[in-house]
Amino acid sequence: MVIATSLMATLHHLAAFTMTACLVYEFIAFRQSLTASEVRRIQRVDLWYGISAGVLLVAGLLRVFFFEKGANFYGANLLFWVKMTLFAVVGLLSIYPTIRYIRWGNVAEDKTLEVPEEEHKRIRLLLNLEVIGLALILFAAPAMARAIGMN
Repeated sequence: MVIATSLMATLHHLAAFTMTACLVYEFIAFRQSLTASEVRRIQRVDLWYGISAGVLLVAGLLRVFFFEKGANFYGANLLFWVKMTLFAVVGLLSIYPTIRYIRWGNVAEDKTLEVPEEEHKRIRLLLNLEVIGLALILFAAPAMARAIGMN
C-alpha cells in the first residue's frame, strides 16, 4: 500500500506541475498578434492543460478516498474546501479562453491571427485570474496537508 500511495502522490504532483507549466506557457505566449505556429502551440498546450487538470482531479480524489489520510481528514479541513473551490473557479475561468482557442481553428501557415482588442483583454484578464487562483491553491495545499484549517 505504501508504494501505491507514493505512486498516486507522484501522479498527482506530475499533473499539478504539468498543469502549472501549461498555464504559465499560455500566460507568457498569449498576445494580440499570433503566427499560425503560435496559435497551434497554444491550442496544443491548452489541450494538455485540460488533460492534466482532469488527471490532477482524479488522482487527488483517489488520494482523498483511498490513500493518504482519508476522507474524514480532508472533509473536516477548511483549506481542503478552499483548495477545491479555487480549483473549480480556475477551471471555470479557463472555459472562455479554451473556447476561443478552439474557434481560432486552423490558421494558414502564412497568416497571422489578430485577436480583437476586446477578446484579447478578456482572455488576458482570465489568464491573470487563473494564475492568481493557481498560486492560491499552491499556498493552500501544504497548509492543508499539515492539518492547518481543521474544524
